[in-house]
Amino acid sequence: MKLPLDVAIRAIDATLLDGDAAPAALHVSTDARTIEPGDTFLALRGERFDGHDFLAQAIARGAAMLVVDRAERRVPGIATLLVDQTQRAYMALAGAARELFEGTVVAITGSAGKTTTKAFLAQLLAARYGDRLLTAAENENNEIGVSKLLLQADNALHDVVVAEFGARHYGDVAQLVAIGRPQIGILTNIGEAHLEIMGSRERLEATKWALFARGARPVLNAGDSVSRARAPRLTETARWFAAEQSELRIDASLQPLTALVGDHLVQRCARKTTEFAVDVRIPGTHNRANVAAAIAGALELGLSLEPLIKELPALRLPQGRYDRLGAVSGIRLIYDAYNANASGMIAALDAFATESASRRIAVLASMAELGDESKELHERVGAHAAGRVDILLVRGEYAAELARGAERGGLESQQIVEIGTNAQAARWLRDHARPDDVVLLKGSRKYKLEEIVEELRT
Repeated sequence: MKLPLDVAIRAIDATLLDGDAAPAALHVSTDARTIEPGDTFLALRGERFDGHDFLAQAIARGAAMLVVDRAERRVPGIATLLVDQTQRAYMALAGAARELFEGTVVAITGSAGKTTTKAFLAQLLAARYGDRLLTAAENENNEIGVSKLLLQADNALHDVVVAEFGARHYGDVAQLVAIGRPQIGILTNIGEAHLEIMGSRERLEATKWALFARGARPVLNAGDSVSRARAPRLTETARWFAAEQSELRIDASLQPLTALVGDHLVQRCARKTTEFAVDVRIPGTHNRANVAAAIAGALELGLSLEPLIKELPALRLPQGRYDRLGAVSGIRLIYDAYNANASGMIAALDAFATESASRRIAVLASMAELGDESKELHERVGAHAAGRVDILLVRGEYAAELARGAERGGLESQQIVEIGTNAQAARWLRDHARPDDVVLLKGSRKYKLEEIVEELRT
């Protein structure tokens, strides 16, 4: 979106310097490497970088204007907007761009499944909107990524924006809602992610529930107890989704509802239930719930059900989510280690338990940012794994708790292997895994379990 100069100045309360050279409208970029002639370069600052160090590069590439918060770094003769803080200015510019966007913004948040649901929804909407659908290719879900996405929205090019709203700190979603103002909000679930940073479950719930603070039409998980408890407080009627038969029996008032039950899609509306045979090739109940969420989101956007059903066989998981890698050095691998929390670990183990193999071997790394509940949650995951795997490899800060839970759940000590590094895990798999086994790699991003795949490939 090109922002008129006067709109941009008001939005960020900027001081205009060398205004005679200022462009009439701003196309904002924060990457000096990709600046095009006439663009406006905004100098973001982070812990390890300072965009002010790249002003000369941006100018050399044709930047017509700069946005800076360090007056001493301005370049005389170049039109400049001087602001108090460039990150806040970036978000304010994104909010101004959103104000000008005439299409629909759909926002997705939750403790798990955000990126997967976003990917499924984008795939379903592509058949209707094609290039007029805008979404981030990666999970750029913080204040910088969401701002970047909103600034890309263009009335001449786009009808729908699908955004992912992440939250590592209390109140993060509210900030994103303030600039994104979604008309539709999909809440996948409320679990245990980032409990340590959030401070409490109550603060975590409040952070996620802020998705609806500005009137977004809610799409909620019928299997999520927090959503069921909070839904009556909403001013808008919720649309529900599920991937278990049990959710259909929770409360008949949860409608409209879209549920994936076996090889059928169940649609409940106005107390009438209709079933459709469907072909969904996505493994795991948790991922099928994400499919149901995407279908419900598309319906809330106004699409018809029948064309959506035709698209279901082609749905694909995003990379790093229960990614069946096939045989790597003769070992059948499933990589699901983009990130992890307790509910996600348990869901992945449930999906893994359905895999056909001589033995199921899981490599579980510890989870991060769970605060005071870390030990308890790791033991719970270990106990859950015990009933679903034949051999368990554990590593990381809470490897002992994973192992303790697994023993409590029924695994013998010889079935549990504690490993210190990814290289050791790869070496153990080379020495012990057989071609008719299947191996799951699951854990927090900080443990870089993709290194196991790389080691096995070398």
